[in-house]
Amino acid sequence: MTALLREVIGDVLRRARVEQGRTLREVSDSARVSLGYLSEVERGRKEASSELLSAICGALDIPLSRVLSAAGDELALAEARAAAALERAGAPSIDAATKVVIPQVVSMAVA
Repeated sequence: MTALLREVIGDVLRRARVEQGRTLREVSDSARVSLGYLSEVERGRKEASSELLSAICGALDIPLSRVLSAAGDELALAEARAAAALERAGAPSIDAATKVVIPQVVSMAVA
């Protein structure tokens, strides 16, 4: 199963905080976010709004773009690993040349 974006963003934020040697309380106070909510965001349990992410990034003194870029890189890597695992397991894949025809919907009038 592929990781959720909120989980990956939480991991990136937690790593940045730990690398700075800061506590949840320090960052939550600086970002004006409750400690419990910040903890939930870092654990990927809460989907942070863009405003909240901006506040947390400001408290950590890292650009939001860097957090999102790192999260995107990690998601791409996780997706590649999942695809490789499916290939190794012999899971069927859809050939890019496969065409799908969706029939036109015909409405039936009732008199």
